[in-house]
Amino acid sequence: MIGDDNSHSKMDFSRRKFLTGAATAAAYAALPRWLIGRSGLREKMLALPSTSRTSVPQGSIIVNAAAGHLTNSFRPDQALGTSIDIQRFGAVDELYTLSVIEECLSAGWGPVTYRQNTELKIAAWHWNPTGKWSDEANKSGYFTGSSELTGFIRHSYGYPLPHRGHTRNLGTLSGYSRITDGNPDTFWKSNPYLTRHFTGEDDSHHPQWVVVDFGAEQALQVIEIDWTDPYAIEFEIQYWTGKGDAMGAPTSGVWTAFPNGIVYHGKGGNETINLCDSPIMVRFVRILMTGSSNTYGTHGTGDIRSSLGYAIKEIHAGTLSGDGKLVDIIQHSPDQNQTTTYCSSIDPWHSAADLDEHAGDQTGFDLFFTSGVTNKLPAIIPIAMIYGSHEDAAAEIAYLRQRGYPVSHVEMGEEPDGQYFMPEDYAELYLQFATAIHKLVPDAKLGGPVFTGVNEDIKVWPDEKGRTSWLGRFLDYLKSRDRISELAFMSFEHYPFAPCDVTWSSLYQEPQLVSHIMQVWKDDGLPDNVPMLITESNLSWSLDQSFVNIFGGLWLAEYAGSFLTAGGSAIYYFQFFPMPLSPGCHGWGTFSPFNADKKHIIKQYTSQYHASRVINLEWVMPGHEVHETYHARSNVKDAAGQELLAVYVVKRPDDQWSLMIVNRDQENSYAVDVTFDVGEGKKEVHFSGPVTMVTFGSEQYVWHSGGPNSEANPDSPPVTSTVEDGEEASFTLPKASITILRGKVEGVA
Repeated sequence: MIGDDNSHSKMDFSRRKFLTGAATAAAYAALPRWLIGRSGLREKMLALPSTSRTSVPQGSIIVNAAAGHLTNSFRPDQALGTSIDIQRFGAVDELYTLSVIEECLSAGWGPVTYRQNTELKIAAWHWNPTGKWSDEANKSGYFTGSSELTGFIRHSYGYPLPHRGHTRNLGTLSGYSRITDGNPDTFWKSNPYLTRHFTGEDDSHHPQWVVVDFGAEQALQVIEIDWTDPYAIEFEIQYWTGKGDAMGAPTSGVWTAFPNGIVYHGKGGNETINLCDSPIMVRFVRILMTGSSNTYGTHGTGDIRSSLGYAIKEIHAGTLSGDGKLVDIIQHSPDQNQTTTYCSSIDPWHSAADLDEHAGDQTGFDLFFTSGVTNKLPAIIPIAMIYGSHEDAAAEIAYLRQRGYPVSHVEMGEEPDGQYFMPEDYAELYLQFATAIHKLVPDAKLGGPVFTGVNEDIKVWPDEKGRTSWLGRFLDYLKSRDRISELAFMSFEHYPFAPCDVTWSSLYQEPQLVSHIMQVWKDDGLPDNVPMLITESNLSWSLDQSFVNIFGGLWLAEYAGSFLTAGGSAIYYFQFFPMPLSPGCHGWGTFSPFNADKKHIIKQYTSQYHASRVINLEWVMPGHEVHETYHARSNVKDAAGQELLAVYVVKRPDDQWSLMIVNRDQENSYAVDVTFDVGEGKKEVHFSGPVTMVTFGSEQYVWHSGGPNSEANPDSPPVTSTVEDGEEASFTLPKASITILRGKVEGVA
């Protein structure tokens, strides 16, 4: 374990001693005896994979190496990355140390993407604690971080928004909406940047809305809206006619106006509307706002943003009693027990008093770029857009440019689909913020939308043309304004499996899932010249023991290989830093390549760590040179016709062909020969000289479930050998394993 007298010996061996052929015995002799006895390493190291024909089932792998048949090309130092995220208060000082960062870099990932968690928590982000408030006297309003080089930024924090309208979203289950909190002094307000003053269009082009979810069908006849300034003078109150979830299944029904639900001359204040003569059974109600009073609210007249959009203090709804009084069916509470509401947008107005350091520390940019986590490579950086201002975003990118920090891409906001943001609203903000950023940093590469991890197209309520595709409508908005060139890349997250549904058969699904969602984005209209980046990914959005058993390592190889073979530009594994085990379905797991304690001290490597090294240091040649991908097929199948061997092929810049083979079979090894199909009418060729063989699988690593004390034993690194005669060799692929076969092939152009 890390912290005892032998900890450094163990870590050094696991990280660096990826042994080859004749070096094995000598290296074994040098190992500390405690390590040999604990893991059974002697047997693992000396029992190298067989390369002669054995009694195991035989099969063949054929690589389609014909000229013109490459499927993609990439550079490892751009395509294979990792990520950092928000950390608990106090953890940044524990993690950003030379020893921890060195261990994390040893996984072999290249560039880093900086994940922005504050927007998921419905909070404004002060990327620079030094800056200026729009209302400096009261330390409130809209904060702009300083672009000047004033000091070293080590920490940055979020400021939960006081005018929040979501009870919850797909990013946070904490906090509460101000629309049903029962407090007459609080209110929801929409984003002022989506009004005519900033869009140049009538407010009806960006209607704002509030949805109330009663949880189950309720009788509804009357609604009471307690407006504050600015209020809606034109709005429509609607109910959801579908049986499905209006928010989770937006194409399962339609919004229909109540008989008396259309208002053209709203007066503000406490407004009671008799929606219908007889109660209607409804679960979801929407207030759709298309015209504003543009009257200044409680934040004064010094900033026009105070007068733009819509604001609601509280909503009451229900039926009338016998004496004509409202019987309210809404639960008013300042917590998650309130009747749930959702909203179209939120005003990023906040104050210094809203600071919540204990919600988490978004690493300061100076620490991030100087600590070593970026691996001396350009990083992907976010800006706060959904809950931010143009000036602040532009100042952030200008600050990084002045510091000379290398930035490859800028992600615009975070998971708008998970926050129920409409595509036209996101697109409008995207263009406004792009204008501000490019004014200061003209060559900044901007992109998004940074979707949540989905396997199918993201749907929204249909527009006037009946279109329901979120990405399709976003792209159409940019194209209609002749600004599609502002989208330098398309980014999304990849969490393919529900946490409690992961089974071994999920391994077979990964290649199709990731290639399918890429095709979905293309079908939505993504231009061919816009690269696709998966900027955050792992097995699932919530933990499962499968992250840390051998399945997690095999899945990672399948995912990286299939995405790059299918034409993807870059993946970013989540996440870089060590994390402790946490409970989940079927056992404990972690999003990290390391099993660590609560202080982030690394105790052990996980299967995804070893798989990361196989991908980054064995399959590809680390560096900036171009690799080409090719398809391959195998005749090793199960009784149902499913391929038991997944093969991912790259031609490396050192003229070696490298095959990453995942044996999905948990019970059987296979001996295979490898041929390269170089084109019709031409003789198939084989590896023409020595072949390097690297194997990691269930013979090296077995996870043992034990709650917080779960661990791997054995926990050996990949085993490496050299096969001298590649042309005649049959390569044995152990059960449940990843194997690299790497060598030169004569006769391939």
